[in-house]
Amino acid sequence: MRYLLDARTATAHFPGIGRYVANLAHAMVPLLDPSERLILLRDPTSASPWDLDALSGERVEVVDLPVSPFSLRQQWSVPRLLVRVEADLYHSPYYLMPYRPGLPTLLTVYDLIPLLFPQHVSLRARLLFQGTMSLALRTATGVVTISEVSRRDLMRIYRLPQSRVSVIPLAADPIFSPRPPAEVSALRHKYGLPDQYILYLGSNKPHKNLVRLIEAWALVTEHGIRNTEHGVCTTLVVAGAWDPRYPEPRQRAESLGLGNVRWLGPVPESDLPALYAGATAFVFPSLYEGFGLPVLEAMACGVPVLCSNVSSLPEVAGDAAVIFDPTDPEAIADALLRVLGDADLRADLRDRGLRRARMFSWEQSARATLALYRKVRAG
Repeated sequence: MRYLLDARTATAHFPGIGRYVANLAHAMVPLLDPSERLILLRDPTSASPWDLDALSGERVEVVDLPVSPFSLRQQWSVPRLLVRVEADLYHSPYYLMPYRPGLPTLLTVYDLIPLLFPQHVSLRARLLFQGTMSLALRTATGVVTISEVSRRDLMRIYRLPQSRVSVIPLAADPIFSPRPPAEVSALRHKYGLPDQYILYLGSNKPHKNLVRLIEAWALVTEHGIRNTEHGVCTTLVVAGAWDPRYPEPRQRAESLGLGNVRWLGPVPESDLPALYAGATAFVFPSLYEGFGLPVLEAMACGVPVLCSNVSSLPEVAGDAAVIFDPTDPEAIADALLRVLGDADLRADLRDRGLRRARMFSWEQSARATLALYRKVRAG
């Protein structure tokens, strides 16, 4: 059997999907039967943080095709390649894909945010997403989602039968683990961070709910909370990709006169484990997540986690996080004050988080995905 995993999204433009593809492929290689081969389809014209060539070997082949997932040309060039490499199954991790691949197809769907939050998406973008996602779902023999919440949304909006949709959770990348003090100290020095800070990592898109986090941080600042064990925690660090279309979080911080918010912007992948590990706590106030991987990454780094009580986040966090109503800044502030003021709670959250993170692994995800390959291929 020859399974082709489309890795053209393993690029800097798709950091989340790229991490999914790279980790899935890496974990799948040792699980392949002697009669199975994995083919990774790559776009050599797009820079990638992941070295797919390192996976090449007896059972893994990397095939180049200089065609973007955004190109109409993929509609005929990818099916031709599938014939040429004699693939038995095609796995697309993205809904922009060839819609007549000519063989059994697996599709991974992460979320339906453009349809769930239409007020934040232009009509043109929403219609394009809805149409192309419909085409992708019609093409797919089987569909993978990353949480029960995503599966329910998919079944409700697109009326898919439950038998066609499988849930295979994500996992934290192996690089996320507690870091030695020297590494954390060097990270703080590099970015000019204080010894104690609250961390948010993610984009500034509206559903990430940063405006309410800023309003909650203003309430925490007003109280002048003093952390009995670690001293004063006075800085909120906001890190991650910044979309200039959504300046509202910074504008809100300025209107509230908050000078204790650091806007780091994108942070290199290699710095993220120490950035997590150096935080007094990690807060994630998102209104919706298909999975919420930063919650699991923070836990894997031994950081106390606070997150929203909506969408997939409780499913991922389990009993290892303090959860709050993300629509209420006072509730977010109360959760922050509770964690900052209780050293025993922080220690308990660290232990619970480390145990929770170990419940998710890429080996488990790869094993479940490979089983689905075999099932879909067998019909």
